Amino acid sequence: MTERRRLAVIGAGPAGLTAALAAAARGVRVTLVDSAPQAGGQFYRQTAPGLGARRPQALHHQWRTWERLRDGLAAHIAAGRVTHLTDHHVWFVEREPGTSTADDTGQGSGSFTVHALLGPEQEEPVTVHADAVLLATGGYEKVLPFPGWTLPGVVTAGGAQAMLKGGLVLPGRTAVVAGTGPLLLPVAVGLASAGAKVAALVESADPRAFVRHARVLAAHPAKLAEGARYAAELARHGVRAQVRSTVVAAHGTGRLEAVTVAALDDDGRVRTGTERRIPCDTLAVGHGMLPHTDLAGALGCRLDGVAVAVDDEQRTDVPGVWAAGEATGIGGAELAVAEGRIAGLSIAARLDSRTPERSSYASAAKARAGLREFFAAVDTVCAPPARWTEQVTDDTVVCRCEEVRASAIREAVDELGAGDVRTVKLLTRAGMGWCQGRMCGPAVAGLVRCPETPSRRPFARPVPLGVLAREPGEPS
Repeated sequence: MTERRRLAVIGAGPAGLTAALAAAARGVRVTLVDSAPQAGGQFYRQTAPGLGARRPQALHHQWRTWERLRDGLAAHIAAGRVTHLTDHHVWFVEREPGTSTADDTGQGSGSFTVHALLGPEQEEPVTVHADAVLLATGGYEKVLPFPGWTLPGVVTAGGAQAMLKGGLVLPGRTAVVAGTGPLLLPVAVGLASAGAKVAALVESADPRAFVRHARVLAAHPAKLAEGARYAAELARHGVRAQVRSTVVAAHGTGRLEAVTVAALDDDGRVRTGTERRIPCDTLAVGHGMLPHTDLAGALGCRLDGVAVAVDDEQRTDVPGVWAAGEATGIGGAELAVAEGRIAGLSIAARLDSRTPERSSYASAAKARAGLREFFAAVDTVCAPPARWTEQVTDDTVVCRCEEVRASAIREAVDELGAGDVRTVKLLTRAGMGWCQGRMCGPAVAGLVRCPETPSRRPFARPVPLGVLAREPGEPS
């Protein structure tokens, strides 16, 4: 009997789960590797079991989709078709010799070794061997600096949501939710529903700009209805929305006490005289999301801008490597599910030396095309203010890890001739800290006035030297 081919899925969010289920159902032996203690990713982040949440579905929408994924995963695990490795932090994927040579199906003939660190201390090495790899690594938040953004009480919008979903914890009693993008709505509603006073929802985009994309929006009535439900919930909780506005500064001694909000003109500049101070103890702020591409970059996958480039089957240009979900472009859970299904079906066929029947994923491909168009329109409208750098004072900390201020970055550009993020890093240490520029990279690029480009790193996360010096173990 021929041994089943092996697939390593990195990431147990909507894309990774959907792909794992689709591949396992077609005879592929799947190892699902994820850094979280439970499956679900950020979108379906689960409350810690010990907290005894009675109605966890109240913190989520699309709960039925989650139940289907959760129950499907449990069934495949019980049947021995899927191995789910939790608390495994992948830092590198190694291509074995021969993987770069594709056969007539486009599938490489070699194999891969996935290197991970186990547990909260991330010191115990583990390896997973596979014939193919799916990168479903998700995305991370983009936060642009402003005076006071390092004060305790200032959190990312997704961070506030994670505290609520995962720990049933409110980050504060009086919150301002600010920035731009569709994530702000569920965060504001979630905080208000959990008992926080949301003093304001501050959105820098102009909703009137959506009129230019009416055709695309009209093709997605469910998305419009979802937005309308959030708006109704905000109204019910008495949350005041301020559009075409931005947080100019956060204030406090020791921790956040208030924020200053101001209106923006048509060019994205703060309108003088519109500043208003809002008392609060929490500011949840975000300016969109960026794809996680570290593993893809280390593998040599081609990037399209800031996302992993894939074909119609979600294949990267590295044989044997697929990508799905936010790693290929930010688009939410529904798009991730569609891409995950396409990837899972493609992987199952290619590992069996077959070309997948397009009819098997036609509906998912149709959903993918529509959702990509929808979120392209959203991204166009919900871009950060064009002149946001003008509000970054010289003493504003830009790189929190290395405590590099805007003045040092401006000096590197204006006096030392730096014209890209890498040169600024060498001159100022901005981006050399623990996060390796994930948090400050977009801000540095904005101050340098150069495009945002993902940096290629040999490893996706810091690794203890002891792990590199000894042979990693096998998963139990």
